[in-house]
Amino acid sequence: MVAHYHAQIWNGSEIARSLAVGATSVARYLDLLTSALVIDQLPPWFENLGKRQVKSPKVYLRDSGILHTLLGIDDDSDLLGHPKVGASWEGFALQQVASILELRREERFFWATHGGAELDLLVVRGRKRWGVEFKLTAQPAVTRSMTTALEDLRLRHLFVVHAGTDTFPMTPKISAVALLRIADDLRLE
Repeated sequence: MVAHYHAQIWNGSEIARSLAVGATSVARYLDLLTSALVIDQLPPWFENLGKRQVKSPKVYLRDSGILHTLLGIDDDSDLLGHPKVGASWEGFALQQVASILELRREERFFWATHGGAELDLLVVRGRKRWGVEFKLTAQPAVTRSMTTALEDLRLRHLFVVHAGTDTFPMTPKISAVALLRIADDLRLE
C-alpha cells in the first residue's frame, strides 16, 4: 500500500481503514519503516499565510528498485506506461538532490495548500529558502503553483529539475536544471 502512496500526502486514517487496524498502529509502522531507511517522510511546511495548508507528510520509498518491484514494474517500457512514472521520477530526483546538496532532515520540507498550490521540495537553511520542483519532461514550463510558492514562501530561487539535458533560466528567479547536471548547476546561494 505504501508504494501506491509514493510521492503523495500520507493519509494514515485511510490506510488504517483499509487494513482494519488503528491509526496509531499505522503511524508506528510508518515510523518503523522510516527508521529502517525504507521510507522517507518529507514533513509539511506551514506558516500563517492566510491560506489553509496541508499538515501531513509526503512519503517516498527511498529505493526506486523496491518501488518498481512493489508496483509490478519489470522494465523501462512498463515504467514509461505506468501511472506512477511521474511519482517514481520525483522520488528518484528528490533523493539525488538531497544527497548532492547534503540536505539534513531538518532542512527538507514540502509545501501545499488546500487550494492546489504546491512545492515538491522546500529547502530552509537559517532564514533562507529555496524551492525545487521535479518534472518528468525535457521542456518544463512555469506554472501558477511555482509563482505562488515563490511569492508566498519568499523563496530566493526556485529550481525545476527536469529530464532534459540542458540547464536554462525560465524567469529571473526560476531556473530549469537537468537532473544530469544537478551536481554542477544546482547551487543554494
